[in-house]
Amino acid sequence: MALFRVHIPILDEVKSKGLKPALRDKADDLITRVTAGLDIADVRGVLRDDPPGRPNPRLKPHAEGFWLHMKPTYYHNLVDGLYPTFRLGWLSVYAFAFEIITGVFLMIYYTPSPLIAYENMLDILSNVPFGRLMRDMHKLGAEVMVIVVALHMLRTFITGSYKFPRQFTWATGVILLGVTLFLSFSGYLLPWDQLSLWAVTIGASMAEAAPPEIVGRNLNLIVRGAPEFGAGGLLRFYLLHIIALPLAGILALGVHYYKVIIHGHSLPPGVENVGEDTARKVPMDTRTYFMPTILTRELWYVSGLTFLLVAYSAFIFHAPLEPHADPLVTPLHITSPWYFLWLQGMLKLGDKVLWGVILPTAIIGLLVSLPYVEVGPSRRYGDRRIGLSAGIVSVIAFAVLSYMGTPYYAVPTSPDQEAVASLLPQTQPGPLRLAPWGQLVLGSYEAADWQQAPTPAMRELLHTFDEELTRVETADGQDVEGIMVVEDWQTDLKKVTIRVVWTDAATNQPHEFSQTAFLHRNSDYGQGE
Repeated sequence: MALFRVHIPILDEVKSKGLKPALRDKADDLITRVTAGLDIADVRGVLRDDPPGRPNPRLKPHAEGFWLHMKPTYYHNLVDGLYPTFRLGWLSVYAFAFEIITGVFLMIYYTPSPLIAYENMLDILSNVPFGRLMRDMHKLGAEVMVIVVALHMLRTFITGSYKFPRQFTWATGVILLGVTLFLSFSGYLLPWDQLSLWAVTIGASMAEAAPPEIVGRNLNLIVRGAPEFGAGGLLRFYLLHIIALPLAGILALGVHYYKVIIHGHSLPPGVENVGEDTARKVPMDTRTYFMPTILTRELWYVSGLTFLLVAYSAFIFHAPLEPHADPLVTPLHITSPWYFLWLQGMLKLGDKVLWGVILPTAIIGLLVSLPYVEVGPSRRYGDRRIGLSAGIVSVIAFAVLSYMGTPYYAVPTSPDQEAVASLLPQTQPGPLRLAPWGQLVLGSYEAADWQQAPTPAMRELLHTFDEELTRVETADGQDVEGIMVVEDWQTDLKKVTIRVVWTDAATNQPHEFSQTAFLHRNSDYGQGE
């Protein structure tokens, strides 16, 4: 019978070198493979900020590593600090990665079906370990990503970093801004609650306005998957959110980063002669190497942002989840997501095709073509007064349009709807349902006499009621009166009736509206005394 001997290289090394030297060599080899070129001594030197050797081993990971080949090996000293980049590009990439990580966690517990999507959200919030925290961080991270990407683009415009030779880099940045906005928008529908359904319905209605009519009608069907949002529409938005848009973002991000490395980080305006671009030619005495200085700072920025996201989600911010989506009930004052409020504001100005399709498309085209149209060679602030003034006017215009997109501008409603919604909104529990059950004292109370209410909760409710009635009365010139009646209906059940009485200013005719809510002692809301 033949005997087979198994050959184990590490044992041979232990025999020839001894246990400790062999293990040290294996650890050194492992570290070198993981870091794509840095052994233990090199890593120790990076952590200590020792001067690199010659040839510089810290350049190897940029050529041989999977991740660092997309990072420059050194930076100019003038872009080493916060100004002029504020590290917004790096934070945008990190926010994208943060969203992918938290999104994958949520995907495990989610099914894109109107039948169970909302129940999945309830399970995530109540039964999945760290489910609420992950959902809150995913929602907050999406908001932060939109803000950071927008600020990054604004910073690029202000410093003139979109000019030659970075025109195409700017164009890929515009694409990334669009991907960011639609990533957040496509995820808006997934909870399948009232807010998400109607906010996305408003946004998707823009497709129907595309001329000619047959094109708009078919685009609307493609987006919604049916005449109204249902299983097809939810599945489309889910696939966009987890596959199509992330892949488009990764592709555009790769091209964007490649162009940044090719041309270098543009220096602050004013340090170069007009028309010159010396970002790629960094003299030895003005270089700051990526390792350890830039790497350390970027890790600090990432750590700080992560801490803020986790702490804010854990103690302050909670992503809303409103009642189950109901296509038959339109909530009062529903709006599109805040980053599309400017578009909703434009729709209030006139024709839907002009203000909702043609002008937004023109704005996108202007952004993409900006570096090819504005060809002035100077990036200095003093030489760009007209361009910077136009940028300031544009920011102000977007802010005004965003305000116009809110319910506070040109949204006429009757006083009964406004007043009742202040206490009993359709898309959230509202102040009345959240009030402590034991402090809802039986009786009839006028909103104007809120200071005479017997409990703090009643005073707060009636004060809110009175403020809303006063606002409506002042805005419409109508004499409005509000009454709240609290009755003992059954054991541990109270009936609260809200009455609004007003006189129409045009016809001088009296009107009355009332709405009733039943509050149980053991409900999920208002259990405090």
